[in-house]
Amino acid sequence: MTPTPDVLLYDWDNTLVDAWAGVTAALNATFDAFSLPRWTVAETQARVRVSLRDSFPVMFGDQWTRARDIFYATLEQEHLHHVTPMPGVAQALHAGRTRKQGVVSNKTGRFLRQEVQHLGWSAYFGTVIGAGDAMADKPDPAPILLALRTLGNEPTANVWYLGDTALDMHAARAAGVTAVLIGDAAHDQGIDAAAPDLHFPSAFELAARLLAIA
Repeated sequence: MTPTPDVLLYDWDNTLVDAWAGVTAALNATFDAFSLPRWTVAETQARVRVSLRDSFPVMFGDQWTRARDIFYATLEQEHLHHVTPMPGVAQALHAGRTRKQGVVSNKTGRFLRQEVQHLGWSAYFGTVIGAGDAMADKPDPAPILLALRTLGNEPTANVWYLGDTALDMHAARAAGVTAVLIGDAAHDQGIDAAAPDLHFPSAFELAARLLAIA
């Protein structure tokens, strides 16, 4: 039996919100500057997993800091125009409000916190950890462990880390918490590849579970 959660930590993009259009716009501005092919939103969703500080040195080599600056400048202009809640998320966050909740994402911390505030969700979260806030980013467990220290909790099975990819499930297991998949992970080789401890088809089912165990 899956332990009842004391703490709910959420991934951000494609778990709580759809912000892929803004990320894609920033990536494409960067690709344009380097004369590289553009990505569609679907390609961004399928390809983006690790944080910029881990992915851009591989993608752009010794020019990665220039690419980073172009990406961030565009994202600063674009991201709040595109971020929208995923279906059922408002209900899930409301249902989970009697527990400690937080966000752990590979989106750069300052953009992540701007989006949380923009959506009016700051009161739901006791901690919001983004890329660059911890010593390493997901799938390393460091950001999940940092979030738990901020909340005053230890990593146990009573902590749920909820995400939409296999990388999120790997990070949860590395941190010693329960790995919970939201959605079908069709953009990431499916549910079996993610191998979660617990699965909800959408945030609506998560909300129903949280209300049932409240």
